[in-house]
Amino acid sequence: MLTITKHLGGNGSAATVRIELPFDLRTRSRQLAKLSTGEEVGLRLERGLVLRGGDRLQADDGRIVEIVAANEEVSTVTCDDPWRLARASYHLGNRHVPVQIGAGWLRFRHDHVLDDMLRGQGFDVIVEEAPFEPEGGAYGGGHGHG
Repeated sequence: MLTITKHLGGNGSAATVRIELPFDLRTRSRQLAKLSTGEEVGLRLERGLVLRGGDRLQADDGRIVEIVAANEEVSTVTCDDPWRLARASYHLGNRHVPVQIGAGWLRFRHDHVLDDMLRGQGFDVIVEEAPFEPEGGAYGGGHGHG
């Protein structure tokens, strides 16, 4: 079986194949996955590494593999007022919820209880299928949102 042990980061060589994974699986350093070709591979990466959409890996046979953030069920909060959006971020962070932050929106794994809490505070919340790329946290190396 093909194995992948090298993380090349987010830029560099053009990928010839892809692996599509939801966020939970992009936090696992040891796992079996399938390439876009259907071929099974073993990921044996550095512990603690979080793969992000667009990251490149190198397989033992030299192929460059692109990580694709899979769509998953998420809740997206939108608000034109940055102060109110910061307040929503605070409430989610206070509950230790991983949050993705964009311009005028927040995204977290769908949870109807959190959706109801935010709607009760006057926020618009939609449930959708979208890639989930939460912030790395204060000690998690962070992640830029270009």
